[in-house]
Amino acid sequence: MRVAVTGATGYVGGRLVPRLLSEGIEVVCIVRNPAKLDDRPWREQVTVRQGDLLVSEDLADSLEGCDLAYYLVHSMGSADDFETLDHEAARRSALAAEVAGVGRIVYLGGLGSDTEELSSHLASRHDVGETLASAGVPLTEFRAAVIIGSGSVSFEMLRHLTEVLPVMTTPKWVRTRCQPIAIRDVLAYLVGACEENTTGHGIVEIGGPDVLTYQEMMQTYARAAGLPRRVIVPVPVLSPGLSSLWIGLVTPLPVGVARPLVDSLRNEVVVRDDEVSRRFEVDPLPFAEAVGLAAETADGLRAPTRWTDAENRPARPMPQDPSWSGGTVFEDRQERFADASASDLFDVFSRVGGDTGYFGYRWAWRIRGIIDTLVGGVGLRRGRRHPTDLHEGDAVDFWRVTDVVPGERLELVAEMKLPGEAWLLWTATDTPEGAMLTQTAFFLPRGLLGRMYWFALLPFHGPIFRGMLSEIVDRAESVSTREVA
Repeated sequence: MRVAVTGATGYVGGRLVPRLLSEGIEVVCIVRNPAKLDDRPWREQVTVRQGDLLVSEDLADSLEGCDLAYYLVHSMGSADDFETLDHEAARRSALAAEVAGVGRIVYLGGLGSDTEELSSHLASRHDVGETLASAGVPLTEFRAAVIIGSGSVSFEMLRHLTEVLPVMTTPKWVRTRCQPIAIRDVLAYLVGACEENTTGHGIVEIGGPDVLTYQEMMQTYARAAGLPRRVIVPVPVLSPGLSSLWIGLVTPLPVGVARPLVDSLRNEVVVRDDEVSRRFEVDPLPFAEAVGLAAETADGLRAPTRWTDAENRPARPMPQDPSWSGGTVFEDRQERFADASASDLFDVFSRVGGDTGYFGYRWAWRIRGIIDTLVGGVGLRRGRRHPTDLHEGDAVDFWRVTDVVPGERLELVAEMKLPGEAWLLWTATDTPEGAMLTQTAFFLPRGLLGRMYWFALLPFHGPIFRGMLSEIVDRAESVSTREVA
């Protein structure tokens, strides 16, 4: 089977493609700018065709030879009049699919009753489904509510609001019922659609096993993230416009994206007919479990250059996700060129901790160790197993080695008492003129206190981390000079 995927650069599409490939399905990605897929790990396994959804002729050529087409695009956040753009793109896509002889279209839309007055966002999602079916190509329309996974707009809004605000006044929509679904389960339904052989326009309502209010969803996220119970006070005076401006202020989500979502929260979005969805034999995750998977971002965020198994764990962040995906991560990155080899640099920074200390401002690290001991942490008492040799899992004072590549890199995770999680990473790379040393400190804050902690220490980070970097380079260059002599 050969399937086309429009929206492969987006949240759902970017996670669907590797799932389809793992099922042995041939995938054609249709994008306006093929270069956007160059950094995908599956790029060489797919056919990429250039096509514009607003130009039917180009799109028909791009769909040629495809048995099925996934329609996973929308214009929300990219234009004020997103409803018109979405309608026109769907109309042209439906005509192009008919001309190209596509056997079926699979579309992911939104839940909501057609008998109620829907928000502009949900009404547009339903209109796209009707428009895609208008050309006569059989259509499977999945309708879902909030999708739970790192990187989904709805989940990131939930995450950031809950983490930043221990006390919040909210509009009355926090008590509207919703039936969220894990991104893993959404993908399972979409992949399962390849085996369907239906005719006409079929609507499949999908959701997880839990029906919750937005307020209950926030409290569940707080528990999963290890945060205290949030104090939520609903008030009747906050309009969707004011709410979206407030969300834009306290979260990194763009206001243009937040406003349609907030407006949609006044509509109850629950599965009213699950008879059709039972055909797909998907066992949806409970909300708390889905949130737990989505909140486990630490392994993926500690070293953004490594995304080892992201394709198999769709709830985790992926490289193509927006910068606000995966929770807030603060970073202090320092780089310096050294007249030495990468191996020389590694020999120096791999001696960190223990009797060697922390390269510059050692007194500051000793004070931090004393404070950690006073608040019940391990402090600097553990030292290190060996003065020069390190293995993954070794303790280094109040750090733990999580990754070590001799001659190249060392990563430590903090085991001190912190309102969040922290990592320290050194990488050394040889160049024709010497070597480049990169030192990065990551901090994943927990709640408002974590953010206050980071900003309180921000004035000290610069001199301390620069001092570390400078001494490591100076020591490596000294060793290199002696070897040459």
